[in-house]
Amino acid sequence: MLVDLRIQNYALIEQLELRPSALLNIITGETGAGKSIMLGAIGLLLGNRADSKMLFDTQRKCVIEGQFNISSYQLQDIFDSEDLDYDAQCILRREISPSGKSRAFVNDTPVTLETLRNIGANLMDIHSQHDTLLLGDAVFQLNLLDLYAGLVPTRGQYSNAYRQYRKLEADLKMVEDQIAQANKELDYHSFLLHELEEAHLDNEDQEALEQEIKQLEHAEEIKYKLTQALHSLSESEYCAAGSMKEAATLLGQISSYADSFRVLKERLDSCLIELHDIADEVEATERRTEGDPARIDELQSRLNVLYNLQRKHQVRDVPELIAVRDDLRQKVGSVLNLDKELSRLRKDTDGALATVTRQGSKLSESRKKGFPKFEKELAGLLSELGMPHSRIVVQHSTGQPAASGIDIISILFTANKGAQPQTLSKAASGGEFSRLMLCIKYMLADKTALPTIVFDEIDTGISGEIAVKVGRMMQQMAKKHQLVAISHLPQMAAAGDAHYFVYKEDRADRTVSRIRELTPEERVREIAHMIAGAKPSENAFQSARELLAMRGAEAVI
Repeated sequence: MLVDLRIQNYALIEQLELRPSALLNIITGETGAGKSIMLGAIGLLLGNRADSKMLFDTQRKCVIEGQFNISSYQLQDIFDSEDLDYDAQCILRREISPSGKSRAFVNDTPVTLETLRNIGANLMDIHSQHDTLLLGDAVFQLNLLDLYAGLVPTRGQYSNAYRQYRKLEADLKMVEDQIAQANKELDYHSFLLHELEEAHLDNEDQEALEQEIKQLEHAEEIKYKLTQALHSLSESEYCAAGSMKEAATLLGQISSYADSFRVLKERLDSCLIELHDIADEVEATERRTEGDPARIDELQSRLNVLYNLQRKHQVRDVPELIAVRDDLRQKVGSVLNLDKELSRLRKDTDGALATVTRQGSKLSESRKKGFPKFEKELAGLLSELGMPHSRIVVQHSTGQPAASGIDIISILFTANKGAQPQTLSKAASGGEFSRLMLCIKYMLADKTALPTIVFDEIDTGISGEIAVKVGRMMQQMAKKHQLVAISHLPQMAAAGDAHYFVYKEDRADRTVSRIRELTPEERVREIAHMIAGAKPSENAFQSARELLAMRGAEAVI
């Protein structure tokens, strides 16, 4: 429910505040006084596109703010989905700067226009003659029929099953595409994998192979150098071992004179032991070192295999080759795994389709039961609103499961006796469309918590007793939902619980639009003007009093 509406610096509106009644609010005023401007401002609050040319003062920003009580709307899930904090008192705000930049807020949190539209669509419903074109949409018709028949929970169950089916169907298509692609690459991947597995890469040490072949290729040089080293260490007349042994003997002769001499001898003895070990190892290595052309060929062949594979797969070493091999194993093996997944998904998808079909048939049968009641009640309401020969027919057929079910429906209508009902777009005029939508919203009023409904001259094309009936219908709707109606008819104006008057005020520099709530006396005067023009007679005043008395208003002038 709209609690408070504030508009600043928009079009002809310098500043406007409206605190509407929770019931039926009527807005009247002369043509061009600013009623449509106010609707334009509300449209901006609900996410319509902004234009800086609409600023009253082009040097200041425009601010439109609406406070709503949404405690009965069950909108927590929508706020959660938009990542917004929920509060029973919700404030929407739209700001347009002189540069044309637009900003939107929900409870002072900046939001996108899309978010503002999603929230606003659940708070206000601006119904105009142009909006009645929505009634011609098949999905909209199906939604309102489900709402009328109380099938929203049943449809919710179907929708959940359908979403699950569509998800499985998408997963199935994805796996089928993966298998088709995998099969194209399977032979090539299998060939590459075979090459890598034939190379027996596990536990392979490429660096050790490269070092061994280097030693074999230089065996003669290595053997010669080792022989020279051994000669220097222990075999020559002045070898290192002999010199160190002589030095150790000399240090031993003086070790009794100081501890430092003893320590030096012990250290030299240790070095001599290490030197003998080195000499023994050099001698052993020298004996083992022999050229081996066959072993060189074997190692070179092995390294060539590794080098070729590394070039082919654009990697640098054996661990990276092993990673490529393991990836190819996964790709080749995944085809078999995908086949298993494909089989599972086909089974699950078939089961989900069976569930969707079963629930779709159940939903369809429930819908068909509600069609006659809908047709009868809607035709009855239209008859009361001056279309006694109107006929409503819900044309129905079934098709493949879709988001809304298996039903294909179209509401057919005729207002003329003996005429064949046709689709709404062909059969209904603008005024008839408006009354159709009013009757439908009246029928739905006790089915759900509708947002605040704004009727923009829905009474176009009617008058007299029909206008009185439209007013009564809207009064009944207003018992459960807040209504705002812009009207030119006195019968409608008299039906309101609150009556607001929009007028122009000429100032020295420019014209501005204003709005004020009328007192009981002012209501009589305004309705009399609507009946008889600028200079109403006493009869017009009396008619105004009678119209107001019909809804129990206390108005005396």
